Amino acid sequence: MDDPIFVIHGVGNRDPEAFATTVAALQDASGSNLVPVYWGDLGADDRFVNLALPTDPTGLRDTSPYPESPTHRELTAFLGPDATSPDGAVGLPEPVEEGVREALSSDSTPLRTSSPDADIESILAVLSDEWPTTQWLSLSNDPTLLREAGAALGQVVAAPEGHDESWAGLRGASNDPGRLRSVIRRHLAGLDRVTGAAVQAVASRVNHSLRSRLSPATTRFLGDVLVYQRHREQIQGRVWDHIANIDPELGRSPDRPVRVVAHSLGGVIAVDMATGHDPMWTASLLTFGSQAAYFHLCDPRGGQLAPYAANQPVTLPASLTRWTNLWQPLDVLAFVASRVFRLADGTLPCDRPLSHTVTTGLWTHSAYWDLPELASAISDINSQ
Repeated sequence: MDDPIFVIHGVGNRDPEAFATTVAALQDASGSNLVPVYWGDLGADDRFVNLALPTDPTGLRDTSPYPESPTHRELTAFLGPDATSPDGAVGLPEPVEEGVREALSSDSTPLRTSSPDADIESILAVLSDEWPTTQWLSLSNDPTLLREAGAALGQVVAAPEGHDESWAGLRGASNDPGRLRSVIRRHLAGLDRVTGAAVQAVASRVNHSLRSRLSPATTRFLGDVLVYQRHREQIQGRVWDHIANIDPELGRSPDRPVRVVAHSLGGVIAVDMATGHDPMWTASLLTFGSQAAYFHLCDPRGGQLAPYAANQPVTLPASLTRWTNLWQPLDVLAFVASRVFRLADGTLPCDRPLSHTVTTGLWTHSAYWDLPELASAISDINSQ
């Protein structure tokens, strides 16, 4: 009978029975002899994490109409990238101009009666001068928001004939050439305040929702990573125990290499064990949604691995013979390995991207287990 393939789970797994069921289903799909390696009980304790979460979703506000504060800068992410030119100058975004022209080119607008193009250009020139005074709008790159802002400003001066702020009235105020600028400045400031208030209100609620709904999962990921760094030997010892239960000689020498499949942090654990000073000799390693390369770049893992040097992949020891690494394009916790490592024979680990399906949803880090590509990759290992 062929030696089994050991399956190491990643972060956030706290149910050994559910994990065993998942591996059993994967065994049926792949036609391989799989052994689940459970270590989740050694991970982070997230039972009381909610005690550290703020409970008040309000209070995310500025202390002045146009503050230069970290809160303001952080919240501009909700509006899009900075709409500034490369030299740092703030110009009038094209969608704003489009909105102004649309509002002022209607058949019902007074601007149609006398040199409309010249009149529109005059308004745009003033608006372009005043645009950099905004704090929220000038940082927005959202075309819908900007176009609506331009249309709203255009409608102000497209007011009915005789209205105090109509174009006819503004143009007739020859004794007050700054009146148009004053009207645009006032209404632009009002739009900017409304934009800022809306963004802060939404951001406050989103922030609170993310904290309350995602913190347990985040704690399990970050917490398990931190716990592993502190208790690496204990967790690796658990892996060795599972292997020894099958055969104490497996993985202990190049004559009895072991085959491993590992998800997420489980892949980091497997790479650490296969590259340590007293390594786990590995005939084949299949990782998916894993961070081994990323962690090594941030903080060299030690063992037999040298730190990464620019444009020079890190050579893996002979104790890690083959490495296939699966990743999903929407899995933010998945990283490639072939640009960081190379195998002892000079070849590169095989990074294999998996196509994303709509039914998977946006959170793909745990979706690998049910993908036929994973079962197929394990079958490939089994046939080697």
